[in-house]
Amino acid sequence: MGTTRRLWGASAGLVLALLAATGCSSGSGAPSEPTAPSSRSTAVPAPGPATPSPATAVARVCAGPQAGPATPPDGAVPVDPAVTGDLTAKTKASPPHTTFWLKPGTHTLEADRYAQVVPKEGDTYLGAPGAVLDGHRTNQYAFGGSAPDVTLRYLTVQGFVAPQNEGVVNHDSADGWVIEHSVVQNNSGAGLMAGARQKVRANCLRDNGQLGLNAYKSGGPLSDLLVEGNEITGNDTDQWEKRQPGCGCTGGAKFWAVNRADVLGNWVHDNRGPGLWADTNDNDFRIEGNVLESNDGAALIYETSYNAVIRNNTIRRNNWVDGRRAADRGDSFPYATVYLSESGGEPRVPARTDRIEIDHNVLEDNWSGITLWENADRFCNSPANTSSGDCTLLVKEAARCAQPSIAAGALYADCRWKTQRVDIHDNRFSLDPSVVGCTTGCGRMGVLANYGTYPDWSPYKGELVAEAITRSQDNRWQRNTYVGPWTFVAHDPSRTLDFGQWQGAPYQQDAGSTLQPTAGG
Repeated sequence: MGTTRRLWGASAGLVLALLAATGCSSGSGAPSEPTAPSSRSTAVPAPGPATPSPATAVARVCAGPQAGPATPPDGAVPVDPAVTGDLTAKTKASPPHTTFWLKPGTHTLEADRYAQVVPKEGDTYLGAPGAVLDGHRTNQYAFGGSAPDVTLRYLTVQGFVAPQNEGVVNHDSADGWVIEHSVVQNNSGAGLMAGARQKVRANCLRDNGQLGLNAYKSGGPLSDLLVEGNEITGNDTDQWEKRQPGCGCTGGAKFWAVNRADVLGNWVHDNRGPGLWADTNDNDFRIEGNVLESNDGAALIYETSYNAVIRNNTIRRNNWVDGRRAADRGDSFPYATVYLSESGGEPRVPARTDRIEIDHNVLEDNWSGITLWENADRFCNSPANTSSGDCTLLVKEAARCAQPSIAAGALYADCRWKTQRVDIHDNRFSLDPSVVGCTTGCGRMGVLANYGTYPDWSPYKGELVAEAITRSQDNRWQRNTYVGPWTFVAHDPSRTLDFGQWQGAPYQQDAGSTLQPTAGG
């Protein structure tokens, strides 16, 4: 863990009324009805009990997406499914800011792999009840181009074959798109790409070959993204992690260099891989009121990134597949359900908070809990930095992170992504090993680093980073409730602690917290 594999692309606001339709079938079983606490918008710690209770049903979208208009709105251009390529032809022939109404039926594009709809600025595409745009495993992309402020509503998009790491809808990551009440399913690559100011609301992003959403923009950063009230399920049907082990390119949704994102009230479940993954120089995330469950990997990874609020989420039954695989091979790393890798609060990077707050979440029967990790060998300009040529947000030029300058002063501090200023409080962690089906390797919290060895010019060799993340980078657990046989890992993978040792000197974690070893004890 703790390494990033780059995921390339092709080139908040209103809280929705959460849908109450019946549940959607999923990739690995039928989950229970999703519930989560209602979200709060503040970035400061919220007072309250250490045992929050989920209450609000969220994002049951896939089985009952909202139907579009049965008749064309005034001034809309009707699109005929009986005419192949009618949508692309009418888009080309119409001025910007045109509304297109797709009649009921299956719409197709020309039989050319590169045939796609290229909207003009401000165009709107509305699907009538039963309107489907189908790529018939021939077309790579459904909607592309650079036009801003395009809207898609009430449309099913399926059967497109985007290449690995590319996307089907908003293929070129144009800005200001609104994608609502739509179903994007059974495509290769990612169902959606994202641009700045994009709003993704109340959609079903299901059974896509790689990802439901790939929030990446060439030349980024991508700013002001809203992902709200969506059901994101069953993605990575092409099993890229098996085809390319360690690619880090699968799951429900992935975010790369996104500045300011609200991820609210989504149901992210049964994805093959992680649920949500913020990877490399993301900043200012608000992740609230989501249900993250039954994903093969971690529910949430926040990696080489900054400043976030992770609050009021219900997180359950995640990481059973990847956690068990690690335990079976005897790996001692505390594989987490919420995994922070080289990520922390940084006051010098503007955001709505200057910390990472993880509070008032319910974590139930996951493989493990929360791990705070730093790879001592991974820093800007190090060959061990698998985020390609990316540097921290505090150093603009990677070449500056080299000897002799990196060995002292500001660069010594700023060339590292740091897991620092993390507050983990007022959460409930419960684990029943008989439910999870584990005997070893599960039920762990961790704050740790490796022994620095590489490259030979690294100024971070030895236990420097392990000492820093454990003792001096202001990482703190407090006022949490634990139920079950929890253990704790500190400093390095070899140090496993019981609750008393975790609370005692020198670690002094989880002040005001309680542990009940068994459900009946």
